[in-house]
Amino acid sequence: MDLSKRPMGEGNIRYDDVYRHSLADPEDFWGRVAEELHWYRKWDRVLDDSNPPFFRWFVGGRTNLCHNTVDRHVLEGRAEKVAIIWESTAQGKSEMITYGELYRRVNRLASVLLSLGVGKGDRVAIYLPMVPEAVVAMLACVRIGAIHVVVFTGFGVDALADRIVDAEPKVLITADAGLRRNQAVLLKDTVDKALKKTPVPRVIVLNRGLVDIEMVEGRDFYWDSLVDEQEEGYVEPVPLESNEPSYILYTANDTAKPHGVVRDTGGHMVALYNSMKQIYDVRDDDVYWAASDVGWVVGHSYTVYAPLLRGVTSLMYEGTPDYPDHGVMWRVIEKHRVNVMLGAPTTMRMLHRFGIEHVRKCDTSSLRYLFLVGEILDVPTWQWCLEALDGRPVIDHYWLTESGWPMVGNLPGIELLPMKPGSATRPVVGFDLAVVDDEGRPAPANTVGNLVAKPPLPPGNIVTIWGDDERYRQDYWQQIPGVFITGDFAVADNDDYLTLLGRTDEVINVAAHRLAVREIEVVIGSHPAVAEVCVIGVADVIKGEEPLALIVLGPGQEPSSRIKVEIKGLVRESIGAVAIPRDIRFVPMLPRTRGGRYMKKVLKAVCEKQDLSALSIVEDGASAEEVQEAIRKTQAMLEKAKA
Repeated sequence: MDLSKRPMGEGNIRYDDVYRHSLADPEDFWGRVAEELHWYRKWDRVLDDSNPPFFRWFVGGRTNLCHNTVDRHVLEGRAEKVAIIWESTAQGKSEMITYGELYRRVNRLASVLLSLGVGKGDRVAIYLPMVPEAVVAMLACVRIGAIHVVVFTGFGVDALADRIVDAEPKVLITADAGLRRNQAVLLKDTVDKALKKTPVPRVIVLNRGLVDIEMVEGRDFYWDSLVDEQEEGYVEPVPLESNEPSYILYTANDTAKPHGVVRDTGGHMVALYNSMKQIYDVRDDDVYWAASDVGWVVGHSYTVYAPLLRGVTSLMYEGTPDYPDHGVMWRVIEKHRVNVMLGAPTTMRMLHRFGIEHVRKCDTSSLRYLFLVGEILDVPTWQWCLEALDGRPVIDHYWLTESGWPMVGNLPGIELLPMKPGSATRPVVGFDLAVVDDEGRPAPANTVGNLVAKPPLPPGNIVTIWGDDERYRQDYWQQIPGVFITGDFAVADNDDYLTLLGRTDEVINVAAHRLAVREIEVVIGSHPAVAEVCVIGVADVIKGEEPLALIVLGPGQEPSSRIKVEIKGLVRESIGAVAIPRDIRFVPMLPRTRGGRYMKKVLKAVCEKQDLSALSIVEDGASAEEVQEAIRKTQAMLEKAKA
């Protein structure tokens, strides 16, 4: 079947045909998608794979993300169409922002950034809550060729400072505060503390009037004052070569060093635009809601860029799914007639606990699809969502911060495949995925292995780690030579359906937030009473996982509630509340392998009270007898510690 002769998304095309085409002829596949977007100069070559693993897409092409997300729609007569719906249950406010109004706001902030000396290639840190100004700030950066560095506002002083040190921004944009359950989250205060560790020349402050703040003369400027000084006007978008960076987003890793994922411009744009059609089946007049903070990759990709590239309405939500009550999310769907929603299994597990009547009180008939992502979707939660939505599709899919868009999923924009509970379905177009053993040999069907992607990666994926090409090569391409390692275990069945089984590294997933246990361990280890610390992720019915800290105290130190409080305070201050251990247990020793590594699999199994009689635990460098002895000692030790 020659798919190159017909436009994608039209006719009775099957998933298998489209998927095979994307692998067999990626230049034709992605080239035809790219033709639908605006380029100042067309590419010389769709794919340059001459220097793996540094794959380059649309080489020589020049484009601008802001022009394609905003200007293009205004120029095509859609200035009055709503681009952003902002709904804040925390404040009880709503705002509708048209593409025309978004265009005006972005141009004025772009002019502000230029006046502060920000230019092409400069970094701008953004530490803003879920407010429209966060979108405006991101788009203003890419308009002038600056690289935005959005930091999740749940992160604390040290985490923010570390990212500033690594990215070296010229300007930082923040607000006086965010809101969580109507409680102020002090953002400017966190910024001030972080900048004592590492300065930034200019700080723009959005004053929401939530808390009193102190401004540093010569460094801090109010957003409104700067914008008001700029005349209404037009800032020419900077045409960027397709492979120039659009943003840096820091993700969790197994070291305490910041790990900045770099996204390109053209490949990122083309991949997200296509995903809205083929993966999410988004139509011209749809309202799309990605229920994620802009500080995470889902917020980058599917609150900001993908919906606006597609020219639809993106719903931006400030609040939690259980405030002021457990029905608020469903009321938002009813109020704004949401058609496609992207959420997290954690949210649905929480809402499941409070019953289906909260859903049934609302008219959710506008919702065609509910997509869930960020962690493993358990079968009971999937089944509850199906029941709550009267059988409408609830679609599990899988991706990474590094991929920027889904890698495994069900693609209703092409063909809705039969669903298998617990499985994220099949590989997404462009991703040649495999399940292999540690040496890279294909794992037999229904056998656990490492999920990997064969080169080249499709457009939109990580292109390198900021400032460290060698680390990118080592971390992703040399653990199993020749393939990109996702860091997740998976099983492929006889129909090539993939079931994800969790992380292979030491990154835990807390309510869809990936956290490096090493980063938590470094913070806890800084407490003067701590001699050793081991952090593991233990299963939680709502959040998926939560950190648990096992601590050996130093000489002369005695376990106390005071030490626990101080340690939790350190974690809150340095990383954020999401990383605070659910429990801290003081133990006399920590079981290790012969190589000196903590037996984390043993500790996890015992802490989760797994059925150890039927459990096969393998620890590097330890014999079966040593593991069993470690289990016995750990059980006794933890029971005593709990008491």
